[in-house]
Amino acid sequence: MNIAFEQTEQRTQFATLSMEQSESVYVLHPKQIVAFRGNSAQREDSFLNLPGIYRKKRFVKARISGPSQFILGLPNGYCTGIVPIEEKDDLLFEFRNVLFYTEGLEFTTHVQTVKNVMITRDLAKIKFKGPGTLGLLTAGPLYITELDPVHPIYVDMACLVAYPQQAKIRLCVYGNTLSSQNMNYQWEITGEGRVLLQPCKPDRAIDEQMQNDGMIRRILREI
Repeated sequence: MNIAFEQTEQRTQFATLSMEQSESVYVLHPKQIVAFRGNSAQREDSFLNLPGIYRKKRFVKARISGPSQFILGLPNGYCTGIVPIEEKDDLLFEFRNVLFYTEGLEFTTHVQTVKNVMITRDLAKIKFKGPGTLGLLTAGPLYITELDPVHPIYVDMACLVAYPQQAKIRLCVYGNTLSSQNMNYQWEITGEGRVLLQPCKPDRAIDEQMQNDGMIRRILREI
């Protein structure tokens, strides 16, 4: 399978996926498919059920087989991150971040602790087993960093895309008292392997500050 971005500066806009005769890919955000070149029968949509986890929710996936080509259009501010998955990888992903994956990848669900479920409102993470290729939908370019078994990395909850299953992870804040009062919950992570991050996140406060409203207009809007 070949994945092409027409121009580097348009990486946040669209990506073209081309497949050969024996290749197939599953798209978990099928509404992002804006153009398709191939036989109509080469696209098959079906409901994706996560056994024992999302029993009351159904997600639609599209299977596209080759030879064919299609274009994924991305929302403004979002990027496609390409991650190779090997057989021994143990990364846990947010389901909503998975844009597509190649046929041959298998995934299982990993149930979180009750404490983490209450805070993140996510019951389970997704673990893929390779070999294969995973496409991620992230807010901003995908950033990958290595873990350290002794010195932790602190990651904003809204920016964490994936982390190793064997990593030690706990919720915390850091800094002094004022720092802890002005940050979201953080994941303190130590261990071995790589962590995947998305550098951007919605921030209403910044959006309001960037608007050209005067002080009186902002006060009236708040009232």
